[in-house]
Amino acid sequence: MLFLDILVGLAGCALVVSSLNDLFQSAILPRSVGGRFRLSVQLSRRGWQLWRSMAMRIDDAERREDTLAAFAPMLMVTLGAVWVAGEVLGFGLIFWALRNGIHPQPDMGASIYFAGASLLTIGYGDFEPVTPLTRLLSLSAAGFGLGTFAVVTTFLFQTFGAFQRREAFIVTMSERTGAPPSGLEFLIRHVKLGLVDDIGPILRDAQRWIAETMETHLAYPVLTLFRSSHDDESWVGTLGAILDATTLLITTVDLDHRGQAEITARLGTHLAHDFSDFFRLPRADAAGVEYDEFVIAYRALSELDVPLQPLEGAWAAFTAKRLSYSDQLDAMARWWRIPPARWIGDRSRVRQHVNVGTAR
Repeated sequence: MLFLDILVGLAGCALVVSSLNDLFQSAILPRSVGGRFRLSVQLSRRGWQLWRSMAMRIDDAERREDTLAAFAPMLMVTLGAVWVAGEVLGFGLIFWALRNGIHPQPDMGASIYFAGASLLTIGYGDFEPVTPLTRLLSLSAAGFGLGTFAVVTTFLFQTFGAFQRREAFIVTMSERTGAPPSGLEFLIRHVKLGLVDDIGPILRDAQRWIAETMETHLAYPVLTLFRSSHDDESWVGTLGAILDATTLLITTVDLDHRGQAEITARLGTHLAHDFSDFFRLPRADAAGVEYDEFVIAYRALSELDVPLQPLEGAWAAFTAKRLSYSDQLDAMARWWRIPPARWIGDRSRVRQHVNVGTAR
């Protein structure tokens, strides 16, 4: 019986440590941590795969987006409950192993109840620790309970704050990139409105947004699952539009701001590679931008009297430059199932409205 008590007590200790470690790495540690075997990581990844699979069977686009958007908030509530439940069960196993130090002596169910009452600082008094060790553990459970709720509450506010900052930029950019966002539309609107001089400052803002997104979303991966609150917008789509716009500025369009475009492209490419590697996103053959699509974009810019590089040279340079991020961006778009956007992810519903098939 002593051996069983020791075994159960060690299992309880392992469960408490595992829950606290998961909480620490998920909500406190301000850096990206792999930990593929952590429960929160598995709940997030496997849960998203299952939820996404069910949501994509919904034909109505609005209902589908609403369903996909519900996953992230639900995951955060679930994670909080899982961390608390793990601590309660772990301390319950420890108290059962030390049941001789509790009056009256509890069975397994009562031990878990006593752990929950201690962790939640309820303290009905129907069970009382009578030895120094059980008293210390009861106080420890209460301390860990208070700490867990404080950390989870702070985590919620911090996550929603980062989400709101991300979305504020996306909404602002949507007036410049269109919705769904498009790098080509970004250039067309600025030329039409005589705002070419604004491109440099906007790219600097984009650099700050990319850096903050990379920092917050790798440190707190649940943020990647929060969907934009406006139709046809997404953080991945906005990133793709910025990258495509900078690629056009570098390879095709003879306007100023090439330096800002280079820096922005490097930052965005860095983000795409880091996210693709960190989340171990499955790679598929990306459709890329086809020649006839590029010709349509080239002609649209030419009609606005935008100074352009020669078509064939621009096409070769554009294709080579875009290869540095297109596979990773496409994998991100497919993993998070963003709304269809021009040149990004699953474009089947977008291409129906594009006059493809231009002769080469």
